[in-house]
Amino acid sequence: MRFSAALLLVALKLVTATPAPLEKRATVQGFDISNYQPNVNFKAAYNSGARFVIIKATEGTTYIDPSFSNHYTGATSAGLIRGGYHFAHPDRTTGATQATYFLAHGGGWSNDGITLPGMLDIEYNPNGSTCYGLSPTAMVAWIQSFVDTYHAKTTRYPMIYSTADWWSTCTGNSNAFSSTCPLVLARYGSSVGNIPGGWPYQTIWQNADTYAYGGDSDIFNGGLPQLKKLASG
Repeated sequence: MRFSAALLLVALKLVTATPAPLEKRATVQGFDISNYQPNVNFKAAYNSGARFVIIKATEGTTYIDPSFSNHYTGATSAGLIRGGYHFAHPDRTTGATQATYFLAHGGGWSNDGITLPGMLDIEYNPNGSTCYGLSPTAMVAWIQSFVDTYHAKTTRYPMIYSTADWWSTCTGNSNAFSSTCPLVLARYGSSVGNIPGGWPYQTIWQNADTYAYGGDSDIFNGGLPQLKKLASG
């Protein structure tokens, strides 16, 4: 088949044309903190672009973070969307018991547009067995108990924080929560890496263990309207 010079020139332009740039997905900077960061510059964080913070409230059923109240007040005054998190100890009491304790000490949710659903921090045991001595089946049941109790009392499903490795090891990579609980995935690096548990994507990515204004760096997977929607239910 013969081509005219004009057609060949058009074809050449199509081949060598610069491809259109890929659309950059919107994200929102945030951070998470505990009593390890007693002094946090919330206003500076807001001015730098951060719009949310997740604050440690409780651990197990015997520990209330001593900085929680001050952190929560400071975050609110700075205009940040904020919420609490609970560090789980599945080897001590039931999921329902720990969810109830969390709710009684700062982990609740209210439909005011600035409160994130509570977050269950379930990860490596700092004091012993990685999986707290529970089988994957028992661990999933424990998490389900926490989730169901939180949902029953707030109408919201809690966020779940973990790592891909822990989730795979200790829950058998269960997908039981992928359609209900937003995933907060911890992975320090330049990419989010493997998404565990059947979740199609992470809602929040903890991408670094340092943040300029205190705590760890978190990246919300979406724009500010989507972040506000997460807070509103």
